[in-house]
Amino acid sequence: MKVVGIAGYSGAGKTTLVEQIIPALKRRGLRVSVVKHAHHNFDIDQVGKDTWRHREAGAFEVVVASDRRLALMREFERTNTLSAHHLIAELHGEVDWVIVEGFKQSDLLKIEVWRAASGKPARYPDDDFVVAIATDSPHGLPQPTQRPVLDLSNPESVVAWLLGQGERFDYNPELYV
Repeated sequence: MKVVGIAGYSGAGKTTLVEQIIPALKRRGLRVSVVKHAHHNFDIDQVGKDTWRHREAGAFEVVVASDRRLALMREFERTNTLSAHHLIAELHGEVDWVIVEGFKQSDLLKIEVWRAASGKPARYPDDDFVVAIATDSPHGLPQPTQRPVLDLSNPESVVAWLLGQGERFDYNPELYV
């Protein structure tokens, strides 16, 4: 399994890039899973529905499944910061690629999504785990870089770059136990 992070500040276009990378990898016959960082009070339940009611009643975990999908909700009794590695370990099934969206502080190799128009600083000058920058403003990068600069508006080229990296993104979970 190969793992790549897609990181950047809110509004940079991470989710859009991920939703374009997934079908591009699938068209090549590859199976893809996603690990996503969310803010502390996110919710996938709908108020009043069974899973929400079970969780609100105090269940530690609620698993809901149909013949098409499965979802697991786990409610922490106190604040618990999980790393991307913890969430990767929760995945089941054989996949070719795991795309980790968010987790900009992680020690995973990642592509930084950066837009000059956002007014946010770039992370690559201070983050050795950023191995490429996907941007719509390559001439606006705040510092020169030897890292590859990928066209944010061309997800096929981002996927081609990823696939061309060979074993660079191979993930060994034993390193993070």
